[in-house]
Amino acid sequence: MRVALYQCAPQPLDVTGNLQRLQKVAVEASGADLLVLPEMFLSGYNIGVEAVGALAEAQDGPSAQYIANVAQSAGIAILYGYPERADDGQIYNAVQLIDRNGQRLCNYRKTHLFGDLDRSMFSPGPDDFPLVELNGWKLGFLICYDIEFPENARRLALAGAELILVPTANMLPYDFVADVTVRSRAFENQCYVAYANYCGHEDEIHYCGQSSIAAPDGQRIALAGLDEALIAGTLDRQLMLDSRAANRYFHDRRPELYDDLNKR
Repeated sequence: MRVALYQCAPQPLDVTGNLQRLQKVAVEASGADLLVLPEMFLSGYNIGVEAVGALAEAQDGPSAQYIANVAQSAGIAILYGYPERADDGQIYNAVQLIDRNGQRLCNYRKTHLFGDLDRSMFSPGPDDFPLVELNGWKLGFLICYDIEFPENARRLALAGAELILVPTANMLPYDFVADVTVRSRAFENQCYVAYANYCGHEDEIHYCGQSSIAAPDGQRIALAGLDEALIAGTLDRQLMLDSRAANRYFHDRRPELYDDLNKR
């Protein structure tokens, strides 16, 4: 499976403009099977609680319907970030996967909220870490800060995830995460990790770019710099199998030693 990541500067408060550039990028990435966009791509990330409330949509809202048409027209699956308004009125930082036929496959809500910025705008997602299959690969989902907690990636890997998709809005001075943590999560969990970040800035936030696809052996099969870029990499199942045969983390785990960690 070929995966494309779109690294871009945010366009805050411009849902229409973001949908238009999504359509353009989907056409440019149409040689890939999946296009991954950054966290809160539809609305911008650092937009404040009032704007989030005004722009939040349901999972099957107008933007989802528009993106379903784009996916079907371009023949590519699309994962995008957006502010979700749930049936109970709660607003979540969410990502949604729509396949190349325009079908909504999965919606995931960010579980670990970052600082006052996230907490002022969103409710934390529930204990729901879905796995879906796309083109014969098992996909898991995390959002930005979620990947910095090793338990999140590990639970997905133990459930069978072969590719963890991470739309993000990572900023300076946390570029260490983009450079090191993403590769570490792929290596220690023997799966691919695709990390789609912003570049440029949004008010006082300066994004660190460095979107990447990390392989199970810790290498990066695609890497962006600090500027806008559309990058892509092809997942190699044999590489994953060979890496799993050589790396014995899963075999050598002793879960009985870790049970108490959940009580602290």
